[in-house]
This record gives sequence, C-alpha cells and structure tokens, in this order.
Amino acid sequence: MGLEMEPLLQAWSYFRRRKFQLCADLCSQLLEKSPGHQEPDSEFTVTQAAWSLKTRALTEMVYVDEIDIDQEGIAEMMLDENAIAQVARPGTSLKLPGTSQGGGPSPAVRPVTQSGRPVTGFVRPSTQSGRPGTMEQAIRTPRTAHTARPITSASGRYVRLGTASMLTNPEGPFINLSRLNLAKYAQKPKLAKALFEYIFHHENDVKNALDLAALATEHAQYKDWWWKVQIGKCYYRLGLYREAEKQFKSALKQQDMVDTVLYLAKVYFRLDQPLTALHLFKQGLDRFPGEVTLLCGIARIYEEMNNISLAAEYYREVLKQDNTHVEAIACIGSNHFYSDQPEIALRFYRRLLQMGVYNCQLFNNLGLCCFFAQQYDMTLTSLERALSLAENEEEAADVWYNLGHVAVARALLQTASSLAPHMYEPHFNFAALSDQVGDLQRSYIAAQKSKEAFPGHVDTQQLIKQLKQHFAML
Repeated sequence: MGLEMEPLLQAWSYFRRRKFQLCADLCSQLLEKSPGHQEPDSEFTVTQAAWSLKTRALTEMVYVDEIDIDQEGIAEMMLDENAIAQVARPGTSLKLPGTSQGGGPSPAVRPVTQSGRPVTGFVRPSTQSGRPGTMEQAIRTPRTAHTARPITSASGRYVRLGTASMLTNPEGPFINLSRLNLAKYAQKPKLAKALFEYIFHHENDVKNALDLAALATEHAQYKDWWWKVQIGKCYYRLGLYREAEKQFKSALKQQDMVDTVLYLAKVYFRLDQPLTALHLFKQGLDRFPGEVTLLCGIARIYEEMNNISLAAEYYREVLKQDNTHVEAIACIGSNHFYSDQPEIALRFYRRLLQMGVYNCQLFNNLGLCCFFAQQYDMTLTSLERALSLAENEEEAADVWYNLGHVAVARALLQTASSLAPHMYEPHFNFAALSDQVGDLQRSYIAAQKSKEAFPGHVDTQQLIKQLKQHFAML
C-alpha cells in the first residue's frame, strides 16, 4: 500500500507547486492501472483520490477568476433585456456618462473611453476591452451553440475555454459528461465540488454544472452556502441576473463572505444599479473593515459615474491598506495629472516603476509627467523607451502623438526666446530640448543666451559644460 501511495503524494506535491501538467500526467498513469476510471467506486481509494486530483489540476490550468473578469461587448449592451428604466435619473446609471457632479477635471479636458467614461491609469475588464466597431457588425456575427445571442467578447472567451479539454487530451475529454450520473455524484461531497469546477471552468458546460449544483444543494438540504454561490454563478453566466441575485443573497444570509458580496455587486452592475452596488459594498465594509476589494469596488463605481474626487478618496483608502495596489496608484496618479499636478503624478508613476511595472503605458505617462513638470531631460528618454516597448500600432501611435507635442513645444520655445531675449527661461528650456533631440549647435547657442540673461543659473552652466564635453569628443 505504501508503494502505491508514493506516486499520489508526488502528484499532490506537483499540484501544490502549481505544476499542473505534471500532476495531471502522473494522475493519468495511476488511473490507467484501474479500469473504469471515469467513474470511481464509492470507497475513497487511491483511484478516487487521483481522479479528484486530476480534475482539480485540469481546472487550475484554465481557471479564470469570475469575480474580476467580466467583459461586456456592444451586443451585450445593446441587446440587454434587463433594463429597469429607459430614461434613468441623473447619477443613478452607469450608461449615462458625466451625470454626476462630483468634481474633478472636466470631461472636455480629460479624455474618455468609447462609452464616455474617464480614462484612468489602469485598464480594467469591461472598460476598454475590444469591441465590434458597429452594431451591424455585432448582429451579423455568427451565433454559437451555447447561446442564442451573437458572439461577444465574453461568450467568445467561454467558447475558447470550452476547447481546453480537447487540447489537454488528444484522445478526447478526460470525463465524458454525457455518461455521468450527476445525482450519484451530488451525494458525494468529496467529489462533487471538484467535479463542478471541472465542468464549469474546464468544459464550459454551464447546463450540466447547474444541474449538478442544484442536485448537490438539494442533497445538502439547502444549508450549504457554497453550492448556492455556484448556482448563482451559473445563472449569471446564462444571463438570468434576477435568479442569480436571489442565490447570492441566500448564500450571504448563511455565510458572510467577501467573494459573495463581489459576485452580487457584479449582478447589480449588469442590471445598471450602481447605487445599489454602492450600498452593498458599504454594508460589506461594516462587516469587513478595510477590505481592499470592497474599497476598490466603491472607487470604480464613483469613477465610472464621473465622481473623480470621491473615487480618489477611496483609492487613497486602498493604499492605506495595501501600498502596493497597482490600480490605486495608477488611478491616483492619473487624477493628479489631469488636475494640473504633474509633479505629484510623477511620484506615483515612479513608484510603479520601482515596483517592477515595465511597459509602454507607464513610460508614456512618465514622459508626459516629465514634460509638463518641465523636466525635459527625462521627457524624450521616457518616450523613446515607451516607443521601444510598444506592442501594437495603437500604443505606438499614442507615443508618436506625445512626441509631436514635444516637437511643437520646442518650436514654441524658440518663438518665446525670440520675443523675449531678456528672459533666461525660454532660452534654457529650448537648449535642453535641443540637446535631447541631438541638435547640439542650437542647444549651445541657446544656452549661451540663457547665460547672458542669467549668469548665475547653475543648470545653464552645467548644460554648457556638458555640451563642451560633447564637442570635445567629436
């Protein structure tokens, strides 16, 4: 018996170390030694343990956190049948941008997304996800066997997840769902939960997952909150939001959990009831003080309702609890930038750089902050780094657009220095920009004019010294 347990313990070690493919392969070898491995017998044996462990490993390989990932395409927005009111009151809907008078920069100054929500320093699901360009394009898209609605960003992802079983095992799926006796498994709590997650996440068979969850809930005499949450997730995936709301509320009465609050808030988001979601989050904070996910949820709602000042307050509360929260740091930095405080925004983006965030968007924002804070020595360096890190044409276009602003600023500084030759500031700034773009001769001439206007300016003296070193090397 000891020799038989050794491979199983090794598979469990692989699972704990997140080496899921090795774990699944080892479990497959154990299951091949016993016939009928698709339906293990009732006793808790090595075969049953290996079967359960393999289902968990396969699930973890394709697992997606349902709390945060929620993409909404144009078809899902336009074909929504759950609208409460056709014309919502101002400040009560997420679909009416700019209805709240919460302060912050004007929408005319701050750029917004296609849906009219302010651009933040952090791209979240359902904010700037890829969407079809027109309504006609969304309607003409071929439909799938899983839904009667056109393919959207969300349903397309679920279809891709459903192909995971074919990629995992070339001989076919690990478990043949059509042959399973779900009522039999619903009476085995040790197996039912792992099987449900396998069906829901790996196979993407929401109907069978819902049937199993309903049978298991009935077997548990409706006293297991976990199964009620899973039923709510199935209803949400099927678009039955009111039924999902009932299940999540029932689960919260039995067991107070942060995840359940977040699932219920997702329902209210889809029903376009942000005030109800806010009330739910604040009730959750009374029971879970300082919970970062709840504070962040409140901040997101205020931000999407264009109440930027309140959103910034809650993001600061997030940072008090977790000073490495990337979304809060980026959003506060973005808010300071559009509030004409580029120096403060620069501190937040530098913090992200210190934390190890290294992408095109961060260096693009650093370059803009340096430019508006008149730190020209770092502006072009940051924008060049952003250009080298751009992964697609859209990102590169944003960087080139900002580089165009720098070039225009150089021309304006030249005009200012000609109109006011007695001022040292335009001469020095023009010299600094010219040095960055490699125009050393113009930079030296402008620096000399700056020195004539203000002989004691230390930065000008250092720039002239640096330029002379460049000339000496030529």
